Amino acid sequence: MRLLPAALCLLLSFAHAAAPTTPPATLAPAQEQRAVAIQRNLRCPLCDTGESIAESRSDISIKMRSSVREQIVDGRSDSEIYTFFSQRYGNFVLLDPPKTGRNLLLWSAPLLALAGGGAVLWAFLRRKGTAAPASAAQDAEPYDSYLDQVRRDTGGGPG
Repeated sequence: MRLLPAALCLLLSFAHAAAPTTPPATLAPAQEQRAVAIQRNLRCPLCDTGESIAESRSDISIKMRSSVREQIVDGRSDSEIYTFFSQRYGNFVLLDPPKTGRNLLLWSAPLLALAGGGAVLWAFLRRKGTAAPASAAQDAEPYDSYLDQVRRDTGGGPG
């Protein structure tokens, strides 16, 4: 009874090893470069680290790489391949998602925040710049009551 799980695992591993595998499609060097470029722009749906399918070793990434190669052999364009995976897995799978709709807001938010921060800083510095000359005379010499008394008695300086 104890050997049954071990025997079952061994039998399944032999069945997996003996299963027919389709060899990857043979591509011309230019097509191979194109396939690698596309694979680097597609995210592994299972990897938490945001790896591309070109780097990932998960089973789904291996299948996705094979699908990219097959679609290139079939003559599909890059945009058609990206659309295929986007429809299947959502825009999450694209490492460079389209800059339209809600994604446009996400792409522009850092620029809007930077512009808003610059405007606030400009307004702050401009307001501080106009108030500085009035307070500069007072800040040149701090108020000292003893010094003020000496100046009045000697008749020297403001007081």
